[in-house]
Amino acid sequence: MFDINDHAISLSTAANRRDFLRVGTASMLGLGMADWMRLKAAGMIADGKAKSVIQLWMAGGPTQTDTFDPKPDAGEEFSGPLRKAINANVTGMRLSPMLPLLAKQADKYSIIRSMTHMDNSHETAAYIMQTGSLPKAELVYPGIGAIVAFKKNEAGYKGALPPYITLTTPLGRFSEAGFLGNNYKTFAPGGDPNQASFRVQGIVPPKGMTEQRIGERRALLNAVDAMARQAEKQEPFQALDTFQEQAYGMILGDAKKAFDLSQEKEELRTRYGRNRFGQSCLLARRLVENGVPFITINDGGWDTHKQNFDAMNAKLPILDAAFATLLEDLAQRGLLESTIVVWYGEFGRTPRVVLEPPWFGGRHHWGNVFSAVVAGGGFSGGSVVGASDFRGENVRDRPVYPWDLSASMYKLLGIDPHGKLPHPQGCTAYVSPLASGTVQSGGLLKEIMKGRA
Repeated sequence: MFDINDHAISLSTAANRRDFLRVGTASMLGLGMADWMRLKAAGMIADGKAKSVIQLWMAGGPTQTDTFDPKPDAGEEFSGPLRKAINANVTGMRLSPMLPLLAKQADKYSIIRSMTHMDNSHETAAYIMQTGSLPKAELVYPGIGAIVAFKKNEAGYKGALPPYITLTTPLGRFSEAGFLGNNYKTFAPGGDPNQASFRVQGIVPPKGMTEQRIGERRALLNAVDAMARQAEKQEPFQALDTFQEQAYGMILGDAKKAFDLSQEKEELRTRYGRNRFGQSCLLARRLVENGVPFITINDGGWDTHKQNFDAMNAKLPILDAAFATLLEDLAQRGLLESTIVVWYGEFGRTPRVVLEPPWFGGRHHWGNVFSAVVAGGGFSGGSVVGASDFRGENVRDRPVYPWDLSASMYKLLGIDPHGKLPHPQGCTAYVSPLASGTVQSGGLLKEIMKGRA
């Protein structure tokens, strides 16, 4: 079980170069070395490996038995036409035959085959997976991305881009900012990054608007504002200056280049897949390079009540190419060690195929047991955590709850899962419900967290 007193760092551990760099950063924030050491000893500053997260969100709930937990021996009424499994490049790991590229990258990720929360409703299950918390009337929790954005801002995030970005449309099932408020809502640019006309409202100049014209408008606006400040002598105008500079910096500065996929080689764009999901994965890698702490890629179409296998024939090749290339690309650029990549949806699908009309080979909602994939940022690759039973209907061993996964991510990001979050009504709100001791837990994912066993 989870040990609430578990801390990532021991005071007996010799200080390394990264620790000294953190001391320098803490000093700039007004903390002396002694204060910094006290915080670290208390577990308030963790030795996080990860700097960013790419969350691959499969909206609707992907089928576990047709992806990362195949059951070819369970019979056709469970496996359907996908009656075979292929070996990955890791001994003993098998995947869907429709994921051959991911099978070659399996040493870079680990599969959790025992995710569970027992909730079969889209709204509440999405809330549970996206927040790592159970629904409560008095606390509408923020999503993991909003909490990461809050903590990064608290630590002095100075990036030119928003700290929480969703590609390319919001999640939609709940308010991802929760009680943290609109300042921590995700920035969703909209559009399709596979289209040549893809533009980001507020970052890329509007069509037909040259940078020279934007600069001229900026100079005129500054002149008007200067006269207004002189006339009214109001302090709020000073704050407006800051926000205006940030906005123009995003439009005219280097930030806009992060969204310009034309800078990428066509061969790499093709490997990711010339489709919305594939190009969103490539864009996510560019956002990581630009220091964005949390990126969600919202991919719909996984609610396969009807004709599940027709949907898999369409969805899995796209997933396979984009996910495999993202992992390989991050690794080749030296970014995988500092970037957590996670794949999951709100739940899985029924292991038994529903053959009768109107479903014609569909799979329904299934929160009993499902799969998630984690890679990078301190998560080791090439492992399988937990197991479902013979038919993929229930957890066989090592249950992993959503808060176990999110708390493990927080640890690797250097965020204390036991820390508190500000609530406008003064309610007690922890980063993770594990701190309250009110939820059942399978424990942190120590078996695949490097240096955390």
